[in-house]
Amino acid sequence: MRRALFLLPIVAFLGLAAIFYGRLADEHPPDAFVSPLVGKPAPDFALPALLDGKPGLARADLGGGRIVLVNFWASWCAPCRIEHPVLTALSARADVVLYGVAYKDTPDEARAYLAELGDPFARVAVDADGRAAIEWGLTGVPETFVVDGAGIIRAHVSGPLTGEALQGAILPAIARAKSAPRS
Repeated sequence: MRRALFLLPIVAFLGLAAIFYGRLADEHPPDAFVSPLVGKPAPDFALPALLDGKPGLARADLGGGRIVLVNFWASWCAPCRIEHPVLTALSARADVVLYGVAYKDTPDEARAYLAELGDPFARVAVDADGRAAIEWGLTGVPETFVVDGAGIIRAHVSGPLTGEALQGAILPAIARAKSAPRS
């Protein structure tokens, strides 16, 4: 009997721990990160152009009625190479425009990366010191933000864009942004 009473708190603790872990895992998978900027206006920033003939990127370039994907990437980033075909496919869509930001990269290496893999971006900027990334709340690269036609961030994907990220976050955010009232 004493042995059973001794084990009772341990069994109860393990049971509660399993229940709490299961609830947390269901609601917030370990790889899920929701940016505090979702639902808020894109931050104020201005970055120089990476390529001749293509403009840089600033807050003033967001909004204006167009849905924009802002993708932070780097030539030294292996997952950025993985997502690049997805970005290339997205660039063919008529309902969204892609803007790229080379994060903490040298201009020569960033240009070589785009020359090798192709350039899916309508604008490509350089964030050499990472100041704009801080304003956007980056945790690393690649990261992608969906910005609606009013300049409001509607979705954020931390990590490479995959088929799952497209179906679960990017495409639904684009659809919501298209149906949102314009201000």
